[in-house]
Amino acid sequence: MNATSRQAASTQARPLVITDCDEVLLRMVAHFREWLGEAHDIDFAFQSDFARALTRREDGTVVEQKEIWRLLNAFFDSEMDRQDPVEGAIEAYGQLAEKADVVVLTNLLDHRQEDRARQLARHGIDAKVYTNQGPKGGAIARIVEEYGPRRTVFIDDLSQHHNSARELAPDTLRLHLCGEPDLAPHIACGAKAGDAHARIDRWDEALPWILENLEKPA
Repeated sequence: MNATSRQAASTQARPLVITDCDEVLLRMVAHFREWLGEAHDIDFAFQSDFARALTRREDGTVVEQKEIWRLLNAFFDSEMDRQDPVEGAIEAYGQLAEKADVVVLTNLLDHRQEDRARQLARHGIDAKVYTNQGPKGGAIARIVEEYGPRRTVFIDDLSQHHNSARELAPDTLRLHLCGEPDLAPHIACGAKAGDAHARIDRWDEALPWILENLEKPA
C-alpha cells in the first residue's frame, strides 16, 4: 500500500476508544473494600498509599504486598458479581459505540479474559476485551496497529498507564477518568503530570470531551 492509499484508508477508518474497566466502566475498589471487611476483618483506607492502605482490624498491622495481590485475585475469583456500573458509563458506552470501535483493556490475568467479557456483557457492554499485566502502553500500541483507526482515545483511572501510553503510543488522546468518587481525590492526576490530555471523573462531562476529540482531524 502506497502513502496515498494508507492516507485514504486512515480517513475511512473508524475512530477507536480503548478503555479500562475497573473504576471507569465498573466499580471495583468500593466492593473490594466491603468484601475485605466482611470476609477478612481488614480495613482499606482510600487516602493511604496502596502499599500501606490495608490493615488488619485485630492488631492494626499493615497487610503485606504479596498478601494484597492474593486478596485481589481471590476477589476476582469469587466476587465479580458484586461489581456494578460507574454512573453514566453504560449510557456513554452506547453513544461511543455508535461513533467508534470500543474495546476494553483491563489489567487482569489472561485466564480472566472471558469472565471479564461476560461480566461486561451482563451490563450491556458488548466489547472486545484485552487483558494485560503491568504498564499498558505496549498493549495500546498493538491494539492501534490492529485496528488502524483514524483517531484513538485511551481512558484509564491510573496516571501510570497514561505515562506508558504517552511514551509508547504517543498519538493517542489520553483521558484520565476515575469514576469512584471516594477514591478519585486520592489518585495522582495524569493531566497534571503531563501524561494525560485531560482529567475528568464524571461520564456526563467526559462523554462530550471524547466525542468532540473523536471528530477532530487526525
